[in-house]
Amino acid sequence: MLDYPALQALAAVLATGSFEAAAAQLHVTPSAVSQRVKALEQRRGAVLVIRGTPCTGTAEGLRLARHQQTVALLEAELSPPEAPAALRIAVNADSLATWVLPALAAVPERLFEVLTDDQDHTAERLRRGEVVGVVTSLAQAVPGCDVVRLGALRYLATAAPGFIRAHFAEGVSAATLAAAPTLTYDSKDRLQADWVRQVTGQTVALRAHRLPSPEAFVAAAELGLGWGMNPAESWRGGCIRCGPSRCWCRSTGRACGSCAGRWRH
Repeated sequence: MLDYPALQALAAVLATGSFEAAAAQLHVTPSAVSQRVKALEQRRGAVLVIRGTPCTGTAEGLRLARHQQTVALLEAELSPPEAPAALRIAVNADSLATWVLPALAAVPERLFEVLTDDQDHTAERLRRGEVVGVVTSLAQAVPGCDVVRLGALRYLATAAPGFIRAHFAEGVSAATLAAAPTLTYDSKDRLQADWVRQVTGQTVALRAHRLPSPEAFVAAAELGLGWGMNPAESWRGGCIRCGPSRCWCRSTGRACGSCAGRWRH
């Protein structure tokens, strides 16, 4: 028989990254959380938590945490409407800034805890048992989970008109892209590099500003700080292939392969 208070403590430690934060979440002392996890490790005969900053789970610890989250969701189905359990999900920042919030608002009876990560990496959080659902660009299901195709978020290679005239007057090439500053969300963001490889057929070393905010990303492109891949619905200007005044891809709603890219979500 599994000790569910201990499983809850384990899941909280892995979700928050520390025994102190888990204790605050569970409204108990850190000592109580530590004792519950230690007792569970002794009963299972295995280390479940790798103590560190942050604390992470072993394979067995992640498996047990995922089981606890599944049980919590099943129990939530029996909870009174005034006390719903929060669903912990991971989505990429661009989806959160565009279509995810209206989708969540369509389910008012649920509470959500939303984590952000790159679309190529959210599935790893599901695999580790940190979340119960993700928006991902990967088509292969995590073991024990299902995949439902949601559609595609279309991106354009965007920049301010003055930036396009200054850096791409001679056209878009490996040389001009290497010289022009670009924008990137974080170290996991591969959209710009993937688009450059799609357009030029080459791997180009890009000079990049890092801006971990979808809103700042759009604003930086509008201000001429650099060029970057922005969701088509967030951008009203031109793109670096079609010119500063209009974007053929955006106006027609089709990806021409030269200034737009499609990524599954």
